[in-house]
Amino acid sequence: MSRKVVAVTACPTGIAHTYMAAEALEKAAREKGIEIRIETRGSIGVENPLTPEEIAAADAVIVAADAKVDTERFAGKPLVETSVGEAIKDAARLLDRALAAAAARRAGEPGAAPATPARARTAPAGDYLERIEAERAARAARRAGPYKHLMTGVSFMIPFVVAGGILIALSFVFGIEAFKQPGTLAAALMEIGGGSAFALMVPILSGYIAYSIADRPGIAPGMVGGMLASKVGAGFLGGIVSGFLAGYLAAWLVRSIRLPRTLEGLKPVLIVPVVATGVTGLLMIYVIGSPLQAIMNGLTGWLQGLSGGNAILLGLILGAMMAFDMGGPVNKAAYTFATGLLASQVYTPMAAVMAAGMTPPLGLALATWLAPKKFTPEEREAGKAAAVLGISFITEGAIPFAAADPLRVIPSIMAGSAVTGALSMAFGATLRAPHGGIFVLPIPGVVGNLGLYALSILIGAVITAAVVVVLKQPVVRAEAAQPEVSAAEAM
Repeated sequence: MSRKVVAVTACPTGIAHTYMAAEALEKAAREKGIEIRIETRGSIGVENPLTPEEIAAADAVIVAADAKVDTERFAGKPLVETSVGEAIKDAARLLDRALAAAAARRAGEPGAAPATPARARTAPAGDYLERIEAERAARAARRAGPYKHLMTGVSFMIPFVVAGGILIALSFVFGIEAFKQPGTLAAALMEIGGGSAFALMVPILSGYIAYSIADRPGIAPGMVGGMLASKVGAGFLGGIVSGFLAGYLAAWLVRSIRLPRTLEGLKPVLIVPVVATGVTGLLMIYVIGSPLQAIMNGLTGWLQGLSGGNAILLGLILGAMMAFDMGGPVNKAAYTFATGLLASQVYTPMAAVMAAGMTPPLGLALATWLAPKKFTPEEREAGKAAAVLGISFITEGAIPFAAADPLRVIPSIMAGSAVTGALSMAFGATLRAPHGGIFVLPIPGVVGNLGLYALSILIGAVITAAVVVVLKQPVVRAEAAQPEVSAAEAM
C-alpha cells in the first residue's frame, strides 16, 4: 500500500534549519519507501507549497517548525507537530509517529494522537523509554507556546534588522559623518536604514509575536504596542512585552466575545483590534512603559560601560550560547539579545555574537583539513561546506559534526566560540550590521577594530579545531577496535 506524508518545515531565520529538516525528512522517507512532499518556509518565503489535492491524498502531516505555521488546512488529518531540531535529529521516528497516527485513525481508535502509538511502540522496552517519550512531548509543548511566539516575531524582525544595518553601513562608505549632510546619498541611505527599517524593528517584533498568539486580530494591537515601546524608550524589551500582552489579550477577546452570526464579521476587523489596541496602548503609556524604559536604560548604560572582566565575561557567555545548539533556542536567544540592542546603539554584543557564530563551522572545517583521518569521508566533504557556511555566519554548518559525535564536538565548539566572544568584547570590537559574515567586514565603518576582530575569529577557530583533533579518535582505529569489542561482548 502506498504511504504518503506531507510536511512543512520552518525555522525563525529560515536560512539553514528549515532546509536541513526538509532534507532529513526526505532522506528518511526514501529509506522507508514513503512518498513525501515538503513545503519549506524559509527566508525567501514559501517554496514547494502543498496543494489541497496533495494534502487530501496524504495519510498524515508533519509540521516541524519553530515559528508559526497555520495548520487549519490540515484539519481532519493526523498531525505531528514538533521542532525543526527534532526533525533533523530523528526524522525516521517522526515518520513512524505520523504513520502510526494514520493507522490508528483508519482503525477507528478514538482520540488517537501522535504520541499514543509512539508510547505503545516503546512501552515493551520499559519505563525509561516512556519517560524519554514524555520528556520529548513536554519539550514540544513548551516550544509551541511562548518560545514559538517569540521566534515568530524574531523571524519577521530579522530582515528589517539586516536590511537596515547594511544600508546604514553603506552610508559610511562616504565617510562616518557624511550622512549628516542633507540631500546626499549617504543621508538617504541612513534615512532608509536607520530612520525607517530600524524604526520598524520593534513594532514588527511586537506585532508578529501577537500574530503568532492571536492570528490576524493580534497584528494591529501588537504593532501599535511595539511603536509605543519605541517611543517611550522601552526598546526591544518593551516590544517583547507589548507583543505578548497584545496577543494574549486579542486571543482572549476573540474567545470571549459572543455576537449574533450576522455580526460575527465585525469581531476580527473592528471590535477586537479597537479594544485590544486601546487597552495595550493605555497599559504601555500609563503602566508598563516607564518601568521598562528604566530597565532598558539601565541595561544600555551597563553594556556601554562594560570594560575589563565584565566585558570578557559577557562575551564568554554569549559566545558559548551561540555554539551550544548551533541555531537552536539558546543560539537564537543570544542573537535576539544582540540584535535588539542595535536600536539602542549598543554594538559590541552584536560583534561578539556574529564572531562566535562563525567560529564553530570554521573550526570544524579546519579540523577536517588538519586531521583528516579522524573524520569520515562524508565529514571531510561536509567540512568544505562548513567553511563556506562559517564565513557566511551560518552556525548550522556545524550540526552534521555535532550530530555524529556530540560529546566531543559540542564542548570543542563551545570552547572556541566562548574564547572568540570574550576576545571580541575585550578588544572593544563593534558591529553595526547584524548578518553577512565576512561579506560585510570590508565595508568602512561597519566593524570597529577590524583587525583585532578578525583575529578573535581566527583564534576561536584554531581553538575549536585543536580541541576537536585532540578529543576525537581516528576513524580507522575506531573501526578496527569494533570487532574486538563485539567479540568480548559475545563471550
